[in-house]
Amino acid sequence: MPRFAANLSMLFTELPFLARFEAAAKAGFTAVECQFPYAFSVEAISQQLQQHSLQMVLHNLPAGDGNAGERGIACHPDRVDEFRAGVAEAIRYAQRLDVAQLNCLAGKAPAGVHQDLLHQTLIANLQYAASALKAVGKRLLIEPINTFDIPGFYINRTAQAIAILDQVGADNAFVQYDIYHAQRMEGDLAATLQKNLPRIGHIQLADNPGRNEPGSGEINFPFLFAHLDRLNYDGWIGCEYNPATTTLAGLAWRQELTGN
Repeated sequence: MPRFAANLSMLFTELPFLARFEAAAKAGFTAVECQFPYAFSVEAISQQLQQHSLQMVLHNLPAGDGNAGERGIACHPDRVDEFRAGVAEAIRYAQRLDVAQLNCLAGKAPAGVHQDLLHQTLIANLQYAASALKAVGKRLLIEPINTFDIPGFYINRTAQAIAILDQVGADNAFVQYDIYHAQRMEGDLAATLQKNLPRIGHIQLADNPGRNEPGSGEINFPFLFAHLDRLNYDGWIGCEYNPATTTLAGLAWRQELTGN
């Protein structure tokens, strides 16, 4: 059966961040993930994980200034030093929190930069990050993100992400497959998962439209969960959705759609 991790950047947001760990545990989650833990001390997060018997399964590399609309800097030729410093900071958190894999957001393509230079920068940065992570026994992920929600995002389709990984050539680099983003950009979810599962290191979910709970939209999650079971997917599925009302009010989908 699927194993779900609560994304604490999206769920329980009515609470302060450090209080969300307890809320996730009380709601029955045994694992959590988050987008960016860096505003909080690694010691404080570690304490919450230990206190509530939680495993953190994923967080992102630093991705620039989110308040300014940045969604990653890995393809930005003028930010390479900042990217490499972010890799070091992410490793510091991941080692302390025992996080096995880190997601790299490629970012939005900056205006006025030649496509070849953007691509070369991204490949070189991913090679650097994959090497640094491999040295400490961790995996690198890259995530296609839909261009309706984030216009101009550099990686937006599964095949594109895999082609990039082929060029990176690192055996510890995989795709983070977000069902919501994939549905918006390409659909064909079951076939894409089956074809590419060996290249997928982590899965996230939300329904479409609205990016709300599973069962609120058009995606047939009972079918997809059973499909992943048939494919023997044994990784975590991150619950990265916007609750339609409150997190707790919307959690009935776990029982309704999975039977557990």
